[in-house]
Amino acid sequence: MIEKVNPQHPDKVADRIAGAIVDLAYTKQNNPKIAVEVLIGHGVANVIIESSVAFSKEEVYTIVERITNCDNLQLNLVVNPQDAHLAKNQDGIIRCGDNGIFKGMPLTDEEWELSQIARGIYERYPSDGKYILGGDELVICQSNAKTEELKKLYPTATINPLGDWTGGTDVDSGATNRKLGSDMAQSVTGGGLHGKDLSKADVSVNIYAFLKAQKEQKPVELFCAIGDETVDGKPYFEIVEIAKDYINKVGGFEKFAEWGLF
Repeated sequence: MIEKVNPQHPDKVADRIAGAIVDLAYTKQNNPKIAVEVLIGHGVANVIIESSVAFSKEEVYTIVERITNCDNLQLNLVVNPQDAHLAKNQDGIIRCGDNGIFKGMPLTDEEWELSQIARGIYERYPSDGKYILGGDELVICQSNAKTEELKKLYPTATINPLGDWTGGTDVDSGATNRKLGSDMAQSVTGGGLHGKDLSKADVSVNIYAFLKAQKEQKPVELFCAIGDETVDGKPYFEIVEIAKDYINKVGGFEKFAEWGLF
């Protein structure tokens, strides 16, 4: 059984905003240190950034406006420098940026199937949607779509059980890293994937463990402590490079935030 949400779900909107801010940080500095939290809904976007690079309110507002397609949002922005003690962790060498336990799991046929269903529906209806697949039972909740139209495409599915709906951040609030099951399937452990630079284990080690599990087709379990220079027998900078290559292939942190790992 698995749930998937699409890029216009309010939580994914928050993830995408956070990812776009991280993308911007990487244009300002080769290896920025950054953590972004976003809470958005009902005309207000709250954004907190801790970073080694500076951001103007105009830069952040442009990102929020573009992703939400809304030009009258109230932006509450807090930008602070990275904590000096944490910054020292990376002096001279790329080390593990935080503590964590991590699990990579091979994706099941069911998980792959729902991922493709979600993407197919989103191509037709690019608005807030969420989907569940459990065995032969498919549940589709798709905003701004006529239920009878979806019934023609998925005649055996349960579709919009409470009727047609509009969705989006005017109906619901969204927060970063709140849809980890949709992002990671059974690989969910501690930390979230979005709004962080590649030194953070929540990003790099999660991606590494997921990719290793797909390659070996068996579960992968790892842990690390802040300051570690090796993970899974590899120098931490190699883990970071593997994750960086993956992020680049999908088109950056914002694109990564749209669907997560699958």
